[in-house]
Amino acid sequence: MSIQVLPVTASDVAKILRLEESHFADLKAIEISPSKLTKAISAFANADGGELYIGIDELDKANNIRAWRGFSDTESANPHILVFDGLFPLGQEFSYEFLQAPQGNAGLVLHVSIQKTRQVMKASDGKAYVRRGAQSIPYTSAEQLIRLSRNKGITSFETETVAAPLDLITNSEVIIRFMLDVVPSAEPSAWLRKQLLTHENKPTVAALLLFADEPQVALPKRSAIKLYRHKTTDEQGARENLAFDPITIEGCLYDQIHEAVERTVEIIEQVRILGPDGLESISYPFETLHEIITNAVIHRDYGIADDVHVRVFDNRVEVESPGSLPAHITVQNILSERFSRNGTIVRLINKFPNPPNKDVGEGLNTAFAAMKKLQLKDPVIKQTDNSVLVEIRHQKLGTPEELIMELLDAHEEITNKQVREITGIGSENKVKSIFLRLAGAHQIERVPGKGGGSAAWRKYTGTGAAVQVSDEKPENPGPQALF
Repeated sequence: MSIQVLPVTASDVAKILRLEESHFADLKAIEISPSKLTKAISAFANADGGELYIGIDELDKANNIRAWRGFSDTESANPHILVFDGLFPLGQEFSYEFLQAPQGNAGLVLHVSIQKTRQVMKASDGKAYVRRGAQSIPYTSAEQLIRLSRNKGITSFETETVAAPLDLITNSEVIIRFMLDVVPSAEPSAWLRKQLLTHENKPTVAALLLFADEPQVALPKRSAIKLYRHKTTDEQGARENLAFDPITIEGCLYDQIHEAVERTVEIIEQVRILGPDGLESISYPFETLHEIITNAVIHRDYGIADDVHVRVFDNRVEVESPGSLPAHITVQNILSERFSRNGTIVRLINKFPNPPNKDVGEGLNTAFAAMKKLQLKDPVIKQTDNSVLVEIRHQKLGTPEELIMELLDAHEEITNKQVREITGIGSENKVKSIFLRLAGAHQIERVPGKGGGSAAWRKYTGTGAAVQVSDEKPENPGPQALF
């Protein structure tokens, strides 16, 4: 196998040596045995992908001091390459290259780039590993391996049977309505059996979710939608800022989706924020809310005992769906790649009149496009250990500086809190830094007589309160991005 030797700059070397070992990166010395390194490759492939650099010495871990000491030549790495290629062959999911640094840095560092794979990948010891933070965790129990297979989309909880009476799906109002609209010439029992929705006189999970009037009776704690209204812009909602007790939306998936979107829109219409014309009702594109809630319901992992959560904040809506992204899908490729964890649910809910997933596979793209039409920023997709969280922020396109000046065209003064609400910036100090930059450019000035918690700013007149840099705490920039 021919592997490219890629020259890198001194700047590239410095960036690699500064890398923190994390969920997406690992650095190892050349003495680490190939078999041990396969654990890291397996872990990255079974999680979200990552990069492994072989040929980096850890001189002082506490102070993150490392040295570049790679293989003397490409042939010296053959024992590693042979082991790696046997388990993780070169191709779309695994790529290998040697990095050649400028003089003063010894040897060739082997850079292994790993993509999230569709299948479960095992290390040379026969075990599957999963990356969590900077660790490669072995998955050895039957429960762990089942969960990993479901996350990969190899198996799906929707096909499991449930010890529940068949008449929950053969004689429900939902199935009768569906059969009259879709396949009026068929009988429910025969049609459900043909669709593999029953097995040995038991309904499957998909059958109950789609066609039972109350799937929650047979599938408690894992088949409803919870709707919250938090009267705050804080990053975390709390009990004390709940506007009312959470609303539980039940019923078959088709009815849940339509009711959840309708109730969410009703709650959002009551939220008011500061705008150029004073307090204004906020609005999100209906298509965005509909598509993201639909996506959360039909693509969630029903093997996890949790509900879908929709949280309406003063400046955003959060939709949290149980389960990690399936198969090879990542936060980075989710808009361009396709994979259905629950293929039966996706296919059959599309047969309902006015289906929630009209353009199968295009839901999130529609959601993003609708936000752009209203000049709102794209939704933000995050993956936690056990869920996928989508944030739909009511945040206009444009820089914070532009939004501040736009508001001051309509209002005499503005406060730090108001800027955080309209921009989505969570840090008070970061907004202070923006105020200082605008003041330094003679665009705004402090309102005289207002300081401390009541401090306010207005357009520059030359008569405002003097501002010293020491008056404001600079924003801590934190670690800079490496690449």
